[in-house]
Order: sequence, then structure tokens, then C-alpha cells
Amino acid sequence: MITLEKVRLRAEADARTNGCYLNPDSAFLNDLFEGLKENEERYGYPSCPCRLATGKLELDRDIICPCDYRDPDVKEYGCCYCALYVSKDVFEGKTTTQPIPERRPKEKLERTYGAGGVGAAPSATLSQARAAASREPPQIKLRMWYCKQCGYVCFREDPPYICPICKAKKEMFAELQVRVDAQG
Repeated sequence: MITLEKVRLRAEADARTNGCYLNPDSAFLNDLFEGLKENEERYGYPSCPCRLATGKLELDRDIICPCDYRDPDVKEYGCCYCALYVSKDVFEGKTTTQPIPERRPKEKLERTYGAGGVGAAPSATLSQARAAASREPPQIKLRMWYCKQCGYVCFREDPPYICPICKAKKEMFAELQVRVDAQG
């Protein structure tokens, strides 16, 4: 069973490990933890509470908290997209959080939710977005990627935006080609 305490401990440990802080607003933070808990119970993985997940792991892999975009967002804007993770300056009250632009690539949004992505048209509703998400997803070709800097290996469609181990950028990942020889 997933508890709020487990969600909180996981987020705190990740923040400590990666040099960020959790949002100092305890009520706001608790709402985010509730969202993570609900998403993990619903989908089986803790997708970002600030983005609409499809429930299909391969389409949502980049938005599993902490998402692929957290580190560059915190570095550039002082917080991640949903402001769960913040910089030291935001944590200490030296600066405030502000809305930040969506960093998730348009291609991923279109593939996941249809042409234009979620919220592309002002008339798009949450129910329309969910209906689009419930359609059969396009075939996804999973590939094996490794970080040329630290050796981290992952199996997904695209390499992570940033290596979760050494923080190398996406460009430092290379695809591993797996060759299977017939044994005769």
C-alpha cells in the first residue's frame, strides 16, 4: 500500500541526493504528495501530479516523478514544472517560484494526446484529453541507451533528458545495438 509518508520519504531522499529541495509551502507540498500517491495507485507508477498521464507506462516514462525535465527546470527557473522540487534560493525565500514553460517536447505531447497535444487548443477539455489518452497508442520502439559518461543503461524509446546518475545531458547518451546470433 502506498502511503503519503512513503511518497514524502521518497521525494525527500531524491531531493537530498540530487541537490534540490522540496517546496517550503507545506500545504502545497502535501497536495502534490496526494497527487503522486493517487497517480501511483491509479497507474502503478508515480507520474507527475502536474501533467495528465495516459496510464500507459511507455508514453508516460518521461513524466514519472522526478520527471526528465526536473533538473533543467530547477536550474533554469528555480523549480520544476509543478514546483515540487525547488532550488536552494527558492527554499530559503530569496526568490519565488513562477510559472515555467512546458519543456516536454511537442512530438511527445502529440503522440500521447493527438495533434496539438493537451491544452493546445483553448477549447480542449480534460475529458477530451482523457478520451485522446484512452485511444490505442502508436507502436513504440523501445531501445537500449547508455550514458557515455557514467555507464547508466536504460530501456526506453528516447534517452532521458538528463542522466539520473551523473546529470549528463541527453546528447551524452548513445544507443546500444543488441545483436542476437542464431545458435546452431
